[in-house]
Amino acid sequence: MKSELYEAGLAVRKEIAGAEYVEAALEATDDFSAPMQDFVTEYAWGAVWTRPGLDRRSRSILNIGMLAAANRPDELKGHIKGAITNGLSKEEIREMLLQVSIYLGMPAGLGAFRVAREAFTEMGI
Repeated sequence: MKSELYEAGLAVRKEIAGAEYVEAALEATDDFSAPMQDFVTEYAWGAVWTRPGLDRRSRSILNIGMLAAANRPDELKGHIKGAITNGLSKEEIREMLLQVSIYLGMPAGLGAFRVAREAFTEMGI
């Protein structure tokens, strides 16, 4: 039996990342990875994304900046897609990544732009 926080996180995760993507991630778990999926769903998506202090759009802006800074392209791509769902435009994401380029350096910015283009292509936008 999953907690209320897990269920709330699962709902938010599906709304932002897409139910198909989330269900595939959960179905792909095994005994080793299942605890991590539970952890991210309950705490990242449930405990943090459901808090009232920031709206989803603001959380997306923050996550894109942090993931670009941390050089986490796989997670960055997912959060760029989620940012579109949360109301950000391609133009706003471009401006965010230009900001990243200035403060983190061109290699980080170029990599983030590449990931964003891949995300947009996969989304058909």
